[in-house]
Order: sequence, then structure tokens, then C-alpha cells
Amino acid sequence: MGQDTENEPTAEDDSSERLEPRSRTNPDRVAAITNRFVHAVELVAAGIFALLFAIGVVDLMIQIVQATRAGRITDPLVVIGFIDTGLLLLIIVEVYETVIAYTQESETRRIVRLVIYTGVIAMVRKTIIFRTGEYATTTNALLAAVAYAVLILGLVGLLLVERGNGQQLMG
Repeated sequence: MGQDTENEPTAEDDSSERLEPRSRTNPDRVAAITNRFVHAVELVAAGIFALLFAIGVVDLMIQIVQATRAGRITDPLVVIGFIDTGLLLLIIVEVYETVIAYTQESETRRIVRLVIYTGVIAMVRKTIIFRTGEYATTTNALLAAVAYAVLILGLVGLLLVERGNGQQLMG
């Protein structure tokens, strides 16, 4: 009777403490921690894209000023270079918007729409800067042009289907 009974479980002890050792990590807690980590990384990525956009806008303004001073502002290749840079900036904005949509846990439809917009802008950019002289043969240039056209039509088709389904779901 003089034995130490402090460490022995009694009928009044909570049985869940005996079944689950304290050293095991709660899966919900781990999920919450990793979710916060991923959310923080998404916000860092959004900040990086915002910074890239700002740098790109400043760079585009510098390019325009330099081309104007050099008298090349009317050169079609220079103007196409401006358009290329501008479209690249729009792609950065769309990627930024996609990352923000993820951080705000937006509906999947909005995220898919943003990804499609990004793809359309990227393909239009590729089409605008397309030069047949950059390919070894005219056949290679034709195949690239057809591939761009198919991708653009596919993306526009996806956008139309998504918009049509979205209106049906809303109405």
C-alpha cells in the first residue's frame, strides 16, 4: 500500500491520453503550418512579380526615351520590340493576378480564366514577334506558325467555352 501510484492510470484518467502518445504530431497542426508556409511563399512570389512589373515598366520607358533620342522611334522593329515588352509586362500582371487568386483562395474558375488569359497573351506575343528568318527553313517557319495558330485557337476556344459555361451556371 505504500507503493507510488502516481504514474499508474486510474479509471478516472482520460483514455485518449493513453491511446495516443504525446510525441505524435497532430496531422491537422502540420497541415496548418505547411499551409501558412505555402501562403507566405505565394505572397513572396506575388511581391517578386510586382517588383518585376515595376522594373519592366521603368525599362520600357527608358527604351522609348532612348529610341526617341536616337531617332529610331518610327522603326517598325523598334516598335515591335516595345509591343513585345508591353505584352511581357501584361503576362507578368496576369501571373501576379493568378498568384494573388491562389493566396485569396479564389474559385477555381477564376484561376483557370487567369491562366487562359496569360496563355492567350503569351501566344499573341509570340505571334507578333514571329520572324520567318529566325528558322532554318521555310518548312520549320510554317510548322511554327501553324503550331502558334493552333495554340491560339485552342486557348480562345477554351476561353469561349469557359465563358459560355460560366453564363449558364450563373443564369
